[in-house]
Amino acid sequence: MVMKTSLQLKIGQQLTMTPQLQQAIRLLQLSTLDLQQEIQAALESNPMLEVTEEQPDQAPEREDTVREDGNTADTTESADPQDAPEAPGSDESFNESIPEDLPVDTAWDDIYQGTTLSYGGAAGDEDFDFESRNSRTESLKDHLEWQLNLTPLSDTDRAIAEIVVDAVDDDGYLTQSVEDILDAVNQGREEPVEVDEVEAVLKRVQQLDPAGVAARDLQECLMIQLGQLPEDTPWLPEARKVVRHYIHLLGNRDYAQVMRRARLKEPQLKEVLRLIQSLNPKPGSIINSGQSEYIIPDVIVRKKEGVWRVELNPEIAPRIRVNPMYAGLVRRADNSSDNTFLKDQLQEAKWFIKSLRSRNETLLKVATRIVEHQQAFLEHGEEAMKPLVLHDIAEAVGMHESTISRVTTQKYMHTPRGVFELKYFFSSHVSTDSGGECSSTAIRAMIRKLIADEPPKKPLSDSKIATILGEQGIQVARRTVAKYREAMNIPPSNERKRLV
Repeated sequence: MVMKTSLQLKIGQQLTMTPQLQQAIRLLQLSTLDLQQEIQAALESNPMLEVTEEQPDQAPEREDTVREDGNTADTTESADPQDAPEAPGSDESFNESIPEDLPVDTAWDDIYQGTTLSYGGAAGDEDFDFESRNSRTESLKDHLEWQLNLTPLSDTDRAIAEIVVDAVDDDGYLTQSVEDILDAVNQGREEPVEVDEVEAVLKRVQQLDPAGVAARDLQECLMIQLGQLPEDTPWLPEARKVVRHYIHLLGNRDYAQVMRRARLKEPQLKEVLRLIQSLNPKPGSIINSGQSEYIIPDVIVRKKEGVWRVELNPEIAPRIRVNPMYAGLVRRADNSSDNTFLKDQLQEAKWFIKSLRSRNETLLKVATRIVEHQQAFLEHGEEAMKPLVLHDIAEAVGMHESTISRVTTQKYMHTPRGVFELKYFFSSHVSTDSGGECSSTAIRAMIRKLIADEPPKKPLSDSKIATILGEQGIQVARRTVAKYREAMNIPPSNERKRLV
């Protein structure tokens, strides 16, 4: 068989991901904190970019409004504070090479005339608590070691205590057995330590703050806390008896057996349970060892004169522009290395500003459509949430679903009902008997409300909840109720049974 070579001409279309397009897409999916870091990096690397000193109240605010009929209105006059002033001598061809609209997904609709970015750090620098925002938080181990340093111990006992503290987890429980601690202490020691000494040191560590720390199980943890209460505490002897002998029955909510074996009547058992429930089953949780996480909303929704208004948060990023003095140094028809560098930096600066503007336009457009669709939630709460999927918003704004997914990930909306991620407003639907649709978020809210109002002695089963929802015209299977309940970290009915 003979293979012949030939030339063929084919015509096709192919999307080229230019660096500018990649940058615009990357900025689109960044969270607020990541965006601030990206802007700071751009300011440090590109001399053409600078932070403007103009105060935010000197520029017109950008906001969209959602009227009662669901229509969107633009309340801002034409203004574009991010456009850099053209310096004399700057190359005008740069503007011609940068399109007004970046094709991140599709052609940008002209929803509003400009965006406002304001520098959030300048206004509140005097009140900024640097120590509380950046100081290292104390861990449970640090807290226990600090107390050990104030406790008189022999060298051997201190070595044992340090091993015990190392074996305590974040909840305050001892994760190693006494035998394992003994083996660790005796490694390389000429005179071995006896197990009784390890037990004695463990008892001393268990008397440290917080109460109940270094316990080996829940029963020991509660007994330690009960042992530190004043002897005249009401119902203390009965609580010790129940915890010592019948804690497994409490775990199973078998109150009848507890009353029979402990010889307590129901009113007495209620008082005992109140005392036990005042204890902390996870004493280590009192010591906050985690770093605080801060959420900065990207858009703000508020109601003014009966109209829901959507606006960008002016605190999310610095106001940046092209430095007019440096832009004026660019000379035409100059191919020197210095001038070429300035041209490249000017081009990148303008692309970066265009990308930021496009990001904010897309974010505001998507947030406005979400508010239009979920006005009932803003008015009445979770139970009024409507079904919404990415395709609905993508179709409304004329973009691809993947773009909507990028815009709604790690972007937050501040509403009168709290701060929510944009993805929170998306949920699947369940058909109703009337032919309508009910959001899964609304169903979760209904389940949560039914459980909150259930009788404590006879909690509602998943089947009963499904029946009640069915009577309201919402057909939900029992397994669906169980799935929603587990997603909300609500225990089953047998674990929700209580006397108090």
